[in-house]
Amino acid sequence: MHFPSSVEIIEVGPRDGLQNEKKFVATEDKKVLIQRLAESGFQRIETASFVHPKIVPQMADASEIVDFCNELGIFYIALTPNKKALERALEANVKQIAVFVGASNTFNEKNIRRTIDESLAECKEMFPIAKANGVFMRGYVSMAFSCPYEGAVSYEQVKKVVSSFVENGADELSIGDTNGRANPRIVYDRLTRLKEDFPDTTFVGHFHDTSGFALANILAAIQAGVTKFDTSIGGLGGCPFSPGSTGNVATEKVVEMLHAMNINTGIAQERLAGIAEFAKGLV
Repeated sequence: MHFPSSVEIIEVGPRDGLQNEKKFVATEDKKVLIQRLAESGFQRIETASFVHPKIVPQMADASEIVDFCNELGIFYIALTPNKKALERALEANVKQIAVFVGASNTFNEKNIRRTIDESLAECKEMFPIAKANGVFMRGYVSMAFSCPYEGAVSYEQVKKVVSSFVENGADELSIGDTNGRANPRIVYDRLTRLKEDFPDTTFVGHFHDTSGFALANILAAIQAGVTKFDTSIGGLGGCPFSPGSTGNVATEKVVEMLHAMNINTGIAQERLAGIAEFAKGLV
């Protein structure tokens, strides 16, 4: 087996972990969470989404959050689901942006009310605008293994979305087990094929823990050559359009596992338990 000397952990709790909470989390509490995470060594944190506040009320304070992140001087990622959201993010001086498209057409339509082709067409318009402003672009491929509506998702479905993102110049692609039903074998096989077909592309693993396989799936992804992973402090998160799915894999568990294997993350593990307790207290 192959074990890298280091792995990058991208903390997504402040956005992906909190976005579906019905009770609004106070902006000041979000700021405290972000600052504590930054002080623990995270080099990148997904902190906000410029989705319309009527759709995701939890992210209504996105502009204030990114102003705070800019003041802190940290590297952060903001989600922009469409051109209007991208324009708002650029006005707020966001330097790392994420867009997302589902590999399952049914999920994509339920999630953002567009077909895959419609979403990819809009992304094709968004990428040149972002690139012209010197923005780092991340592409999320949701439901990259299976879907609660369509069942198994084929490699060809995933490759279609990945190909479009690569052609548009994505800086990295996060491959998501959005409903948390993937297993180590399919993770290894799928990511190995993606790295073979797109050798110059940086891939990130994004695993939910519905089946309890997330840590094993991370190990399988590492064997496939992936060394970047999205995690959420306290295991917070979930998706309203993925019935039955639970939260993201817990940051503190991933860091504990990697450090036990002498894989460096640059994160102060001893601080994570307290931050996880604080994060869980917000929801």
